[in-house]
Amino acid sequence: MAAELFPAKKLVSPASSSSSSAASLQQQNLSNNNPAPGCSWQGLFPTIRERNSVMFNNEMMADVHFVVGPPGATQRVPGHKPFPAGGDSLRLKSFRNQVLLASDPVPVLLFLSAVRSGRGQLRVPCHVLRRAGRGHGGDPDPGRGAAVLPGHAEVGRTIRSDLRTRTGLLTRPLLHRYIYCDEIDLCADTVLATLYAAKKYIVPHLARACVNFLETSLSAKNACVLLSQSCLFEEPDLTQRCWEVIDAQAELALRSEGFCDIDAQTLESILRRETLNAKEMVVFEAALSWAEAECQRRDLPPSIDNKRLVLGKAIYLIRIPAMALEDFANGAAQSGVLTLNETNDIFLWFTASRKPELLFCTKPRKGLAPQRCHRFQSCAYRSNQWRYRGRCDSIQFAVDRRVFIAGFGLYGSSCGSAEYSAKMELKRQGVPMAQRVIKFFSDGSSSTFPVWFDYPVQIEPDTFYTASVVLDGNELSYFGQEGMTEVQSGKVTFQFQCSSDSTNGTGVQGGQIPELIFYA
Repeated sequence: MAAELFPAKKLVSPASSSSSSAASLQQQNLSNNNPAPGCSWQGLFPTIRERNSVMFNNEMMADVHFVVGPPGATQRVPGHKPFPAGGDSLRLKSFRNQVLLASDPVPVLLFLSAVRSGRGQLRVPCHVLRRAGRGHGGDPDPGRGAAVLPGHAEVGRTIRSDLRTRTGLLTRPLLHRYIYCDEIDLCADTVLATLYAAKKYIVPHLARACVNFLETSLSAKNACVLLSQSCLFEEPDLTQRCWEVIDAQAELALRSEGFCDIDAQTLESILRRETLNAKEMVVFEAALSWAEAECQRRDLPPSIDNKRLVLGKAIYLIRIPAMALEDFANGAAQSGVLTLNETNDIFLWFTASRKPELLFCTKPRKGLAPQRCHRFQSCAYRSNQWRYRGRCDSIQFAVDRRVFIAGFGLYGSSCGSAEYSAKMELKRQGVPMAQRVIKFFSDGSSSTFPVWFDYPVQIEPDTFYTASVVLDGNELSYFGQEGMTEVQSGKVTFQFQCSSDSTNGTGVQGGQIPELIFYA
């Protein structure tokens, strides 16, 4: 038996590099499932984790095999109910529930099914998997990759597509590797499939790692898709993070490609959102883009009638009467999606003193209220300060939680009313994240005057960013003094430090850029 399990090959002495031996054996196991050579291989690896890693994807002592993949393209993945990683073969029976069973309760049913059948082989997925899924669905067709929660059939589209391109749950053995090796190696292409597998097989630590990965990579580009998946996976913290991004960067999120991939239920929840920071015309255009994509998913021609069909009652969640009259007349009224009666009634609602009743909500969305972090305790002006002449005022800042910088508050003229041109910029580690050239008018008071970026910029915690502005104006302006290095603004703590980009005198103690305008 030993000769069959361990081919006669000369082992490298344990005195040589143990880590390199472990790496080569693991790579050998991963590539061709060959058993580890020699009958004293355990001596090469000092820890249980390393010895267990050798058994990953290894035929040695494998007594259960998973058959994964669609017919004609299956893969046979070895598994182990018991094995003594410490090296005592006489105690084999005492390790009945080691490795997979120690990491995951669901495979118990799978192993029992294989053992009772006498085959030692289990085709995945099967009816046992559906019973063991604990409410996370089953996989009746291996080629489709993943089923979904009841009532979330449309939400699962992205998951099914994601898994289909990776040949099922175990073909790319991320879950398998974690169970054997306690290693987590996530990337954007595999994290959703791994989270699905971790949820399905009740591996909470791996699921938490996937959620943390998604939270750190969250942006306006993927927030809508991750919102639908967070609802599917029942992750309320991730759901809340998604809403924070969607609310603050609504126009970017609605114009992203991912928005067209969401399900109808998620679409309605976004269109119903009171705190979206977006023009209603942008919401309307995004809904039409989603409808066109939905027509393609349903194999329908993307005609006006079919777009209205797939939108259904969601069309009435768009607050068309809250648009500017010009936007409605040049956009929604000519889109063809509205009926003639709806178009006529909305025009009357805009212009007539006796307004008709509408199925659409007529109140504008509240959006988010901008918050301001003021970093100076007082301001002043002098006869020789504060001049500009094309020089840069700059300050660095960091926050302790994710916020979205919408703009700056700037001081204006100290010599009466005046107009300034401001080139504003936000950088992270020297890389520009947002730029805009804008004019603002100051009335001669010591108040601050807001200037806004085109879109709010997502700011991650514990990283310093550089806020810069180059003002062009003939008049002297007010400037701040008694600056603070740390400011508490609501639930957010800001820290400030001087920037090497500042060539006009602005620093922590005094100067320009007295306020950061943000959403949180």
